[in-house]
Amino acid sequence: MQSTSKLPLIPASFFGIVLGLAGLGGAWRIAHRVWHLPSAVGESILLLATAVWLVLLVLYVAKWFSARAHAIAELDHPIQCCFVGLIGVTTMLVAAAALPYAWPLAFCLFILGGIYTLTFAVWRTGALWGGGREAAHTTAVLYLPTVAGSFVMASVASALGYTDWAQLAFGAGFFSWLAIESVLIHRLFTAEPLAVAVRPTLGIQLAPPTVGSFALLSLGTPPASVFLVHAMFGYGLLQALILIRLLPWIRAQPFSAGYWGFTFGVTALAAVPLRLVEIGDQGPITLLAPYLFVGANLILAIVVLGTLRLLLRGTLLASPTPAGSRG
Repeated sequence: MQSTSKLPLIPASFFGIVLGLAGLGGAWRIAHRVWHLPSAVGESILLLATAVWLVLLVLYVAKWFSARAHAIAELDHPIQCCFVGLIGVTTMLVAAAALPYAWPLAFCLFILGGIYTLTFAVWRTGALWGGGREAAHTTAVLYLPTVAGSFVMASVASALGYTDWAQLAFGAGFFSWLAIESVLIHRLFTAEPLAVAVRPTLGIQLAPPTVGSFALLSLGTPPASVFLVHAMFGYGLLQALILIRLLPWIRAQPFSAGYWGFTFGVTALAAVPLRLVEIGDQGPITLLAPYLFVGANLILAIVVLGTLRLLLRGTLLASPTPAGSRG
């Protein structure tokens, strides 16, 4: 599809970059409180995440005016459409970044992002309930509208002081995760292998148990909650090990922006143990926390450098999208 637009046609999947950066910045915020690491590092990463979010948001909105056909085609795509939901999710993450500095701004961004996220999730899920979907289109991106959106909504709502609303959001995300997980695993077990271009989306598989663990921690820490956090986090560790085992298979797809799909789950895998240590947890969590934190930073550094390399070569937009083809 040709376009006369002079602006780069940014796919909505690029908002995944904001997820990874905001997740790492949030982990550094906690590391500052727990280990007294420099606060400037986390705040700088969150500032970068905010700048990337703003640029992507402007370019995405502009696409609806300068290349409307591209924007509509993306929204109609059975896989790519789910990434459009990240606009609201990343807006809420930017709200969390702004919270220590400007509560009113954070609140407004949260409301806007939350309304967008809920509206998009209901619209997209309603379409899925209509049936007629091909198995090849069932990928981990299905977690983004309802699961990622609800868990992030729960975390940020709690940080703003609305714990009761956060509990409702957590419930929406938790049970959506369990339902979608069963469908996705059945597809992976029984249908044809994922297309090469789609394989990096498996990195999103790491996000629900880890981001969900962090969301649950934000609601308070009675003993029952800590047990469930440990259980969800243990499942996240299992997902991480499976993804490591599958890396040679996934890497049949050369590096592209799609590999940012790993970063939100990876950074949450680092943030959850830090938060548990902060509230006094001991045992395996204290042992794992530094290794997972260092690992998350290394993985983000690799993905950032790979992205900059594509950008400098002028091939970032030319690389395969995480969604692959329509099929």
